[in-house]
Amino acid sequence: MGTVAVFLLADIAPRHRLWGYARFVIGRFAMRHVPGLVMSKVMGSGDGGGFGLKPSRSRQALFCLFTDEDSADLFLKSPIAQAYAQRAQEFCSAKLRAYSCRGAWSGQSIAVTANPPDSGSGPIATLTRASIRPMSARRFWRMQPASEVSLNEASGCLLATGVGEAPFFRQATFSLWANTAAMDAYARTGAHLAAIRAAHEGAFFSESMFARFVPLELAGRWRGQSYG
Repeated sequence: MGTVAVFLLADIAPRHRLWGYARFVIGRFAMRHVPGLVMSKVMGSGDGGGFGLKPSRSRQALFCLFTDEDSADLFLKSPIAQAYAQRAQEFCSAKLRAYSCRGAWSGQSIAVTANPPDSGSGPIATLTRASIRPMSARRFWRMQPASEVSLNEASGCLLATGVGEAPFFRQATFSLWANTAAMDAYARTGAHLAAIRAAHEGAFFSESMFARFVPLELAGRWRGQSYG
């Protein structure tokens, strides 16, 4: 059936912050022998909703791509995933199949292994990530507050968080939507559309990827909202 992605969000409890900080240093090494793993990204987050320049001291994310669903299921039950859940004051997980993907992440694209849903069916998830060119970073971040406000206020947006591999230059956004119609309405209007046009015209990115997913499983709690 093809590759399956897993996305974890964890708000690390205060007494486990040192453990959390260590994930940025040793987290990728702990993933080396995970069965079926194609790629993994250990990420931090901005403060609040995750979209600002100020880093969060507690919120983290982990994105993984697996060769098959069985490997993804094993990982969700593994000591690595459970360590995040046990040390977090809030924890949310998503198991996903891509139904569209443009671009790449560290040279790795995500294979399309799901059929596109109807416009009224859902939920759906999206992942947008980019490596921002240093000379374009200031202009990119000037546009970010308006895009963040429009995303947080968008009708049908069930969850949205900004994450990144590195401050300022390697950023990503994960969002969950009630259906494709809601996602398309946001993507084609307002500040988000202006940001997309500016990105194309200004060549902000040295690499970028935009993927849409059908959630196979949602579980946990994030920012006071329960999923699954």
